[in-house]
Amino acid sequence: MNYGQYYPVDVINGVGTRCTLFVSGCVHACRGCYNKSTWSLCSGHLFDMAMEDQIIKDLNDTRIKKQGLTLSGGDPLHPLNIDAVLQLVQRVKAQCIDKDIWVWTGYKRDELDARQRQVLTYIDVLIDGKFIQELADPNLAWRGSSNQIIHYL
Repeated sequence: MNYGQYYPVDVINGVGTRCTLFVSGCVHACRGCYNKSTWSLCSGHLFDMAMEDQIIKDLNDTRIKKQGLTLSGGDPLHPLNIDAVLQLVQRVKAQCIDKDIWVWTGYKRDELDARQRQVLTYIDVLIDGKFIQELADPNLAWRGSSNQIIHYL
C-alpha cells in the first residue's frame, strides 16, 4: 500500500485531534474529488512498518491527547489496500486502547466484500458512498455530499 499524506496532528477529519493517513488507490474517480492525486495505487510513499510504527507512536504521544486515527484517501477499502489497512487497524486497537478509528470509503457499506467487512470489525465510524458533486454541501459534517452516510459502528 502507498499513502499520499500523513498528518500526525489533524483537527479536520473526524472528532477531536487525530492522526490522519491518506492512502493511495481509488477506483471511484468521483467528479470534483479534491484528492485526485491519491487515485493511483502507485502515488505517494510506500506504507511500511516504520510508518505504521510512527502512527502508533503518534497516537500514544501524551503531549497531545489524540482521539484517534482517520483513514481517508484515495480509498482505504480499495481491495489492494485491505491487507495493510487491516493490519494497521488491528494494531491500533491492540496498542492504542482508547483511540477510535474513522474510515472514509467510496464504496457503500452493503457493497463491501467479506475481506473489506473484516476492517469494519475494528473501526468505530465508517463514512461511505462516492462523492457526488451535484449533491455537494459544505455544511455537512464529515461528508462532502448528502448521499454519503455516517455509520457509527
